[in-house]
Amino acid sequence: MKYTDIAIKIAAAKECGIIVSNALFWKELNDINKLEEKIKNDFYYKKAFDRIRKEFDTYNKNSGIICAFDNEFPIINRNVKNNGDKPYLLFYEGDISLLEDLNKNVAVIGLRDPDDIIIEREIDIVKNLVKNNHVILSGLAKGCDSIAHKICIEESGKTIAVLPTELKKIYPKENQILSENIINKGGLLITEYYKDSKSKNESISRLIERDRLQAMFAKAVILIASYVKGEGDSGSRHAMEAADKYMIDRYIMYNEKLDENDKRFGLNKYILKNKKNKHTKILNKKNINDIKTTINIDIIKQNRDSKAQLTFEYC
Repeated sequence: MKYTDIAIKIAAAKECGIIVSNALFWKELNDINKLEEKIKNDFYYKKAFDRIRKEFDTYNKNSGIICAFDNEFPIINRNVKNNGDKPYLLFYEGDISLLEDLNKNVAVIGLRDPDDIIIEREIDIVKNLVKNNHVILSGLAKGCDSIAHKICIEESGKTIAVLPTELKKIYPKENQILSENIINKGGLLITEYYKDSKSKNESISRLIERDRLQAMFAKAVILIASYVKGEGDSGSRHAMEAADKYMIDRYIMYNEKLDENDKRFGLNKYILKNKKNKHTKILNKKNINDIKTTINIDIIKQNRDSKAQLTFEYC
């Protein structure tokens, strides 16, 4: 497993309760000197550091850890104002360089139970995106997520799966082979977690937390189809809300003649009729091509400050 010494330190600090939240890290500990001062005399930290390093050394050689101080860590959109939303530690398997330029990444999301007609429409969209050299990002869930990953691979594209679980425990289980195919075809699995959730509520929270990263790691989010709140799965709703908050372009697959009375397009219809900003558009053949030329300047790699330019040797 590839990692830097500082990434292991941060993982250990999180493990023993020194870093209790994303917000605390970004408010108080996103400075190496402050972090070192906090951990240097902590008895539990020292034990956690040794145990975690040994545990991570059992991981696949294609996997790794990156933290906010590593050069490979993705730029966080400047429109992410809430420190609690900002990740600081990520675990991955595959090609981490797919997060170097987020303006190449387009998230494709949707419901878990699309019918053949919805699937056909989604396939056409994904094929066009891959043809335009986009990296397809999704959440490895059943339905539209899985289709996005599979079609991207079939079209010889690169795809990123954002996981709500640790790398060793793919959810849902039936997507284990798909996750392996993503890696084998040059893609990426990425997650904030390296341990199993402790409760059902924590598992649900992780799904919602995963949804925000789909928006954060892409320049645009495409909603294929989804229900409104209370009528079906809501993962797409959380991702679309995050995209709106982070000022990420949102594209909605919707044909008024075909989809007006279909509950599976309830969220699509709701967003389009309640949109409040210029970042939301109906998806059509013309703006599929327009997505290629769209650049979000808030996710372009900027010069990092001195504390994040420090170099660490990989172990």
